[in-house]
Amino acid sequence: MSLPLPRSLSPSKVASFKDCALAFRYSVIDHLPEPPSPPASKGTLVHRALERLFSQVPAGQRTPGAAMDQLDLAWSDLRSHPELAGLDLDEDGEAEFRADAARLVTNYFELEDPNQVRAVGIELMLEAKLGDMRLRGVIDRLELDPDGELVVTDYKTGRAPGIPFENSRMGGVQFYAFLCQRALGHRPARVQLLHLGEPLAIVSVPTPQSIRGLEGRASAVWTAVERACASEDFRPRPSRLCDWCAFRAFCPAFGGDPSTAVATSTAVATGTAQPVL
Repeated sequence: MSLPLPRSLSPSKVASFKDCALAFRYSVIDHLPEPPSPPASKGTLVHRALERLFSQVPAGQRTPGAAMDQLDLAWSDLRSHPELAGLDLDEDGEAEFRADAARLVTNYFELEDPNQVRAVGIELMLEAKLGDMRLRGVIDRLELDPDGELVVTDYKTGRAPGIPFENSRMGGVQFYAFLCQRALGHRPARVQLLHLGEPLAIVSVPTPQSIRGLEGRASAVWTAVERACASEDFRPRPSRLCDWCAFRAFCPAFGGDPSTAVATSTAVATGTAQPVL
């Protein structure tokens, strides 16, 4: 009996399958719950603050102070959301969490002047077909440069990758360039990752060759997913990422029993599951 195919793939899910097929299965196929993590929750908060800065504050008024106001409003929007509430931060932990989020938002202003940005899409969902596969992704920001060309911007709140990993991190934002070309009929003039922690901007220029390469890699991943679903064969790939994996308790590489994941998956379907700890 084969496993159901996912309905679509996003840049993060393509990367997840390449990193570890078993973790991909637990997340995308079995829908196992994952506990909230401070880095991911902080990223959500900072993204919401920057989203509000561009959607709620007119150009010319996008100052660091205005950004801090939007960060406070973003915190009010999200503080009861499970992703933040589930962290169970005490008073000191909450203060540290918010201070670090404020540092990331402040660092953003070292990378560009938001008053010069002509945004045409914020948190923009795009979708395209590639063979039998449906690709979809949410672009943090789509804008027009001074020449009227499209620019894709992706905010990153984690550490910037080292040189050996830079190309792999650019893969996700190149994915968005492909979606723009397919959904909007126009290839962006550039794509950029704004790493707010350093701060550091990594910029790349999409080409017809890079788009074709991405199509080939995405198609290869989809074929591998189809094969793994048909055979129910999703194998673990131990790496340093395992230290942060929410599904380690189920992983045979660490003495876990994958069969227990089935019971958890069933509990998810019936609404009785608890996050993996």
